[in-house]
Parts: sequence; structure tokens; C-alpha cells
Amino acid sequence: MDATRIQALTSMVAVLGLFVFMTLPALIGIARERRIDRQIKRAEAARAATGRREEPVASRPAASRPATGAAPHRTARAA
Repeated sequence: MDATRIQALTSMVAVLGLFVFMTLPALIGIARERRIDRQIKRAEAARAATGRREEPVASRPAASRPATGAAPHRTARAA
């Protein structure tokens, strides 16, 4: 192999490495979203199988909701 071919091979490996580096976070995010979707579908199927259905928050009695400011809480911060 001469110097030109080695340079071309090195450049090609560098470009492929950058491509993987740039697309890996997106691929990990897609896999995570699909996993979460599967978990939600399983939970909905299990809830439907038991015949239990959650009623909307607005139709619940006021006593079952926690009082505003009852307990201090911290908000989540974006990383």
C-alpha cells in the first residue's frame, strides 16, 4: 500500500467513526422510546385485563387530592 491509499483508508475510518459518534445518541434515544412505549402498552393491557379503569382527576373528590403546599417538594432540573 502506498501513502495515498493509507491516507484514504484513514480518512474513511475517521468519517465512519464520526458518523457513529453523531448517530449513536439518536439511536439510543429511539431504543429508549420504544422500550417505554412497550411498557405503556403492557400496562394498558394489564389494566384492561383486570377491568380497572382510572377515572380522570377532575371527577375525583377534592378530599382525595393533596392540599396545595401541603408538603415541600423539589422540581426536577434538566441535566
